[in-house]
Amino acid sequence: MQCIQALVLVILLPHLETTRVTTFTMGNSSGWGFSVGNWTNGKTFKAGDLLVFNCDPSFHNMMVVDANGFNSCTASATFRAYSTGKDQVKLSKGHHYYICSIPGHCDGGLNIPVNVS
Repeated sequence: MQCIQALVLVILLPHLETTRVTTFTMGNSSGWGFSVGNWTNGKTFKAGDLLVFNCDPSFHNMMVVDANGFNSCTASATFRAYSTGKDQVKLSKGHHYYICSIPGHCDGGLNIPVNVS
């Protein structure tokens, strides 16, 4: 019986898709700040990956908003706010939008969309 189980494992193992979680730090070493504009270019985000937002919480925060909030640079109390300066989000499939809700920051470019496959 053990030989059969081992044989099945040897046959199936190469066909199993492994899920590898990647941790992305928003803005790389610069962190979550006004320089994030094209940061997502060339990156592929998958469900389960982690997105880390590092910033000085006395200057910035991060809000998860919908497309309308992103396009209008507005955040309401119904959106999730992160303000520790060392926040992370586990990504799920779909379109996600992040902004800084400090007045003028989103309008100044501190916003980014992330598409997750």
